Amino acid sequence: MEKFKAEKLEKFGEHIRKLRNEQNLSQDMVVLNSERLIKATISDIENGKRNLSFTTLLDLAKGLGKHPRELLDFDL
Repeated sequence: MEKFKAEKLEKFGEHIRKLRNEQNLSQDMVVLNSERLIKATISDIENGKRNLSFTTLLDLAKGLGKHPRELLDFDL
C-alpha cells in the first residue's frame, strides 16, 4: 500500500511541476501568489515527498492561478 501511495504522490508532483513550468513560474513566484505556502513545501510536493492537506491544495491552486480541479486532473 505504501508503494501505491508513493507512486501517486510522485505522479501528482510531476503534474504540478508541469503546470508550473507551462506558465513559466518559478517556485518563488508560486509562493508569492499563494497565501501560506513556502518554497520547501512546493519542492516536497513536486518531488512526491508530501501528502498535502486540502487547504494546501487550495493554496497551491491559488499560487498557480488554477482552479483546484485542474490540479487533480491528471492520469493516475
